[in-house]
Amino acid sequence: MAMLRIALVAGEASGDILGSGLMRALKARHADIEFIGVGGPLMEAEGMTSYFPMERLSVMGLVEVLGRLRELLKRRKDLVQTLIAEKPDVFIGIDAPDFTLNIELQLRRAGIKTVHYVSPSVWAWRQKRVLKIREGCDLMLTLFPFEAKFYEEKGVPVRFVGHPLADAIPLEADRAAARAELGLPDGPLVALMPGSRGGEVGKLGGLFLDAAQMIHKTRPDVRFVLPCANNARRIQLEQLLVGRDLPLTLLDGQSHLALAGCDAVLIASGTATLEALLYKRPMVVAYRLSSLTFWILKRLVKSPYVSLPNLLAQRLLVPELLQDAATPQALANTLLPLVDGGQEQTRGFDEIHRTLRLDASNQAADAVLGLIAKS
Repeated sequence: MAMLRIALVAGEASGDILGSGLMRALKARHADIEFIGVGGPLMEAEGMTSYFPMERLSVMGLVEVLGRLRELLKRRKDLVQTLIAEKPDVFIGIDAPDFTLNIELQLRRAGIKTVHYVSPSVWAWRQKRVLKIREGCDLMLTLFPFEAKFYEEKGVPVRFVGHPLADAIPLEADRAAARAELGLPDGPLVALMPGSRGGEVGKLGGLFLDAAQMIHKTRPDVRFVLPCANNARRIQLEQLLVGRDLPLTLLDGQSHLALAGCDAVLIASGTATLEALLYKRPMVVAYRLSSLTFWILKRLVKSPYVSLPNLLAQRLLVPELLQDAATPQALANTLLPLVDGGQEQTRGFDEIHRTLRLDASNQAADAVLGLIAKS
């Protein structure tokens, strides 16, 4: 077997997880591989020498990006030059589309094969980006089937590989074990998940707690659990809880345990909705943006749904309460029947889980090696 040189670039922790799984699967299929590029601690543990720390690429939010734009552009320029000189057999950009799509375009023009792993949400808005993807990308690997369909229609070579979380989360989560680990008693339990960013918690935290108080009033036996993404979120939520009387447990992280242990979830639209789906917990999805942002997005977004469960089901499987529709009363009224019910939702979730459970890292590795083999 000839030696392969594979370049990968991941920009954040979720990409590091995907990248390390892919590297492991590639090594299992091909004895002699050298990995170059940029990755985090997990990818380094699989044998990558990262050109610089991945943290330098993890920036959230427009304002933060502007402050670091010069550094990011210089790093990207240097990275492209280095990779063209190194001539890898393939380049794999993992997520981080604003950084990696441009690299793919330049490398492909220089004759290097390129793969993009995890589709940006082109199907929802900025559909023009698909033209750049078609020009810069030999192969798109998607986590969801509806994304693959979109690329096929636009003439981009694509393979749906499934979602690594669907592989990692069991088809049936053990509710009793999760509660025991959290030290929570039996009885109805609702998880509140108002998001992981300060802005989201600012818009949804108080709203979710108001809804919880209404639920508690109607059903005093219901308890609540709220996983805090980090210490800053915990402080923010503790301040929102002052003066409220709620049987609520704040957790540090542990969102997967909260999902496994609860009966129903009130949740912000985002990646966490996929986790709730995979844990088969009935949910109500809520979101609030600033009115200007909402107005702009309403005009840009091409999809009838915002939450992943509905996009995956291609129908209204879970209630979505957005903007002005997201009132404490509406959230409480919609969630209450799900505490003991929600079987229609969970049946739908189970079907979706099985379609996403394809052993993603191995599927992705096969697709990458298949591309390299096409001379």
